[in-house]
Amino acid sequence: MPEILDQARIQVLENGVGLDEAGVLAVLNLPDEHLPAALQLAHEVRMRWCGPEVEVEGIVSLKTGGCPEDCHFCSQSGLFTSPVRSVWLDIPSLVEAAKQTAATGATEFCIVAAVRGPDARLMKQMREGVAAIKAEVDIQVAASLGMLSQEQVDELVDMGVHRYNHNLETCRSYFPNVVTTHSWEERWETLRMVRESGMEVCCGGILGLGETVEQRAEFAAQLAELDPHEVPLNFLNPRPGTPLGDRPVVEGKDALRAIAAFRLAMPRTILRYAGGREITLGDLGTRDGLLGGINAVIVGNYLTTLGRPANADLQLLDDLKMPVKALSATL
Repeated sequence: MPEILDQARIQVLENGVGLDEAGVLAVLNLPDEHLPAALQLAHEVRMRWCGPEVEVEGIVSLKTGGCPEDCHFCSQSGLFTSPVRSVWLDIPSLVEAAKQTAATGATEFCIVAAVRGPDARLMKQMREGVAAIKAEVDIQVAASLGMLSQEQVDELVDMGVHRYNHNLETCRSYFPNVVTTHSWEERWETLRMVRESGMEVCCGGILGLGETVEQRAEFAAQLAELDPHEVPLNFLNPRPGTPLGDRPVVEGKDALRAIAAFRLAMPRTILRYAGGREITLGDLGTRDGLLGGINAVIVGNYLTTLGRPANADLQLLDDLKMPVKALSATL
C-alpha cells in the first residue's frame, strides 16, 4: 500500500482531517494499480463522514446564451462562435421544470443564468420564479447567477434561496488562462459574501482545461480552504467554437483519481457528479466514482450538453443500495 494511502487512512478516515495540497498531489500521481485502493478508501471516508445518502439535483437555465464573459470552455459566451443563442425561460416553464425535477426524487432544483452578474430584470424574474416554485413544488431552490453585490446576496436570502453555486472553475494560478474578463478574486469575494449570508456555498470547477496535475492539486487545496457545503466536479466536454473546443477529454482513470483525491481533501463535503462524466467515465466509470467518494448527482441534462437519463442514474443508485436523500422537513 502506498504511503499516502496509509497516511490518509489515519488522517482522513479515522480523524476526519483532509489531505493538504502535497497529499492530494500524491494521490493524483498514484500508479494505475493503486487506483482501486484509493477509490475504496475514498468510499470509506464518504461513508464515515457523510453517510450513505446521495443528494439528487436537477438544473435549468433561466437565461441561456449571450453572456458577456469569455470563459474559454463555455458555449454560452457571446464572444465565441458557439451555436448557443440568448433565450429567457418564462415562469410557467420554470415551475414545470421544477415539478419534473421533483418527480425524479430530487430534493434540489438549481436556477442558472448565463450572465456576469444579475441585473434588475433577472432579479425580478428570480423573485417571481422562486415564489411560484415554492407555491407549487416541494423542493429546495438553489441559484447560480454569476457574481453578486451584497444587496443581491441579501435579496436572494430574502427570496428563500438556500444554496448558491458559483464555481471557481480552476485553481488561482491557472485561472487567467481560462477567463480574462474577470478575476479569480472577484469570484472568491462573491463566495465570501454568500457564506457570511448563511446560504450554503456550492463551489467546484472543471477538470481538463489544460491545467497540470500540480494545479489540479492546488485547486483541491483551495476548495478545501473555502470549505463549501458542496463541490460539483465537472470534466471538460469540449464545445465547438470555444477556445477549448479542441482539447482532449480527460482520461477515465485520471478522472477517478481526481474523485478520490478531492474526497480525501474534503471528507465532509457533498461531492457531486456534474457535467462531462458521461463522455469521460461512461456507465462503468460512473459506478466506480459512486463507489469512490461521490455522494451527489445532477440528473438529466446540463445547461448546454446532454446528460444521462434521470432514470438511469436513479436505477444505478438503487442497484448500489444508495438511498436518495430526502427533503428535510425543517425547510
